[in-house]
Amino acid sequence: MIRISSAFDGGNIHVVSLDNPQDIQLEIRKDAQSDFYQWFYFKLNAPVGAPVKLTLMNASGAAYVKGWDEYQAVISADRTTWRRTRTSYLFGRLTISFTPQSPVTYVAYFAPYTWERHNDLIASAAASGHFAHRVLGQTLDGRDLDCLSFGTPGEGKQICWLIGRQHPGESMAEWWMEGAIEMLRDTANPVSRALAQSCVIYLVPNMNPDGTFRGHLRTNAAGVNLNREWAKPTKKRSPEVKVVRDAMDETGVDICLDVHGDEALPYNFIAAFEGIPSLKQAQLDTLRYYLDTLEAISPDFQTRYGYPKTAAGKAHLGMATNHIAERFGAVAMTLEMPFKDTVDTPDETYGWSPERCKLLAHSCLHAIAMTVAADQG
Repeated sequence: MIRISSAFDGGNIHVVSLDNPQDIQLEIRKDAQSDFYQWFYFKLNAPVGAPVKLTLMNASGAAYVKGWDEYQAVISADRTTWRRTRTSYLFGRLTISFTPQSPVTYVAYFAPYTWERHNDLIASAAASGHFAHRVLGQTLDGRDLDCLSFGTPGEGKQICWLIGRQHPGESMAEWWMEGAIEMLRDTANPVSRALAQSCVIYLVPNMNPDGTFRGHLRTNAAGVNLNREWAKPTKKRSPEVKVVRDAMDETGVDICLDVHGDEALPYNFIAAFEGIPSLKQAQLDTLRYYLDTLEAISPDFQTRYGYPKTAAGKAHLGMATNHIAERFGAVAMTLEMPFKDTVDTPDETYGWSPERCKLLAHSCLHAIAMTVAADQG
């Protein structure tokens, strides 16, 4: 007997038909109060050794249709190891094919990072003694917005903010955050020690807890895209952004990384703030140093491909990177990671994966340490 369910933390799917194992028909549910959809995550119960073919019938209406080109879904029997599986997009439908090796197989757009795993991450970090923890506020569904801080405030230290998962379906962002936290708490790591001496780092691993739990792609419980709310966040629409921006006002910001995932581009890249009204050459110089340093450190990062630069004075100040760069004179950056794989450093089995997200976080922190050292030198 074949059964499909998504009634769990982060799940998203609607069953259309289960009559034929070679023609299982499904649809992705839209984000609440929104037309966005692309994230899927569900459990399949099916006989071991009998091939299945699952078709997402409404794939052509997804938020980023180009994201289906050359894309491969991930499957897991234990929700720990996620492997890529044969996937094709044809005639507006996305078809996922595999032969179950276990009575239970989980299928997802990218390796999920559930709200429950987030709570484990925060508890472990807070208990380690290497981070201070505070709840900045609550979401519309009443979930806590957690913030960790690393390093002791002191004269001359730079203030760095790392925020992730404004778009909840971009689960690679919180895998990146887990990697950053693991590195910072490693007292044997010289980069961690250097950052503790030169910076105070604030981390918000999940900016959108409600969307994460609900299985949304891009929005919070009110159907709001948080990365368009930074100019005028409100308690009614976007309390997540409001409490984080208020906390930033308390601390100031020198460097900020807003961590995301891109559906279409098979690269890791950074989008910056070139279009802000108050752009200063010093900001651009520090940005260039950071990009060059990160590219030298990590073969998984590149600067050739990414988003077009915004024209002078035309930046959308509702977006986090632009708003933070304008508001604080900071070097603010949006890090984008792929849902697919990296063209230059591919992995046929796993594609872009949680493990690689975490390692890129290590490289990003190393580049921050070197950039801060250069500025302070």
